[in-house]
Amino acid sequence: MLGLVKNSLLSTVEAWPYRLLSKGEKDQVTYEERAYEGGRFAAVELVGKPFDEASKEGVLKLLKYVGGSNDKGVGMGMTAPVSMTAFPAEDGSYQQKVKVSLWIPSEFQDNPPCPIDESIKIEERQGMTIYSTQFGGYAKEAEYVSHAARLKAALGSDAAYHKDFYLCNGYDPPVKLYGRRNEVWFVKE
Repeated sequence: MLGLVKNSLLSTVEAWPYRLLSKGEKDQVTYEERAYEGGRFAAVELVGKPFDEASKEGVLKLLKYVGGSNDKGVGMGMTAPVSMTAFPAEDGSYQQKVKVSLWIPSEFQDNPPCPIDESIKIEERQGMTIYSTQFGGYAKEAEYVSHAARLKAALGSDAAYHKDFYLCNGYDPPVKLYGRRNEVWFVKE
């Protein structure tokens, strides 16, 4: 547990590498188009729980993993963002299925430690291009749904992206009170 606390509060945070492709603004919504590198991710899928509960549980599992709950007992350091894949229902609310994932720090990309928690899987993912909008505060399902709707309206019908899922991203530890960063990402097709 000490490794978890130390890792989430005291370590530096490595950002998932990307290139900024463009910026836009429409109807008071600022958004960016970015290209993210592929790589290895630690991921856990939770089913049958509301989004906020499932995402919290998934984040805690991944923090334990990067904090040293792995076969090498090594604290890897934190990366950002923590991504929660949301699967919207017809009405815009979320289905009770969430995939929480974290880019594995660059030092461990080639040979990531194996998680002790068997629900955590190490996945190899291709690079992707996304549309992103940013907002502050402590984000929960309602804020992500609202900002996703705003991003969808700003992009209009010309933008081609996956409609069956999107990513809800948090960049800050829970103890950070001010200047928090959250983002909604639509993955381009």
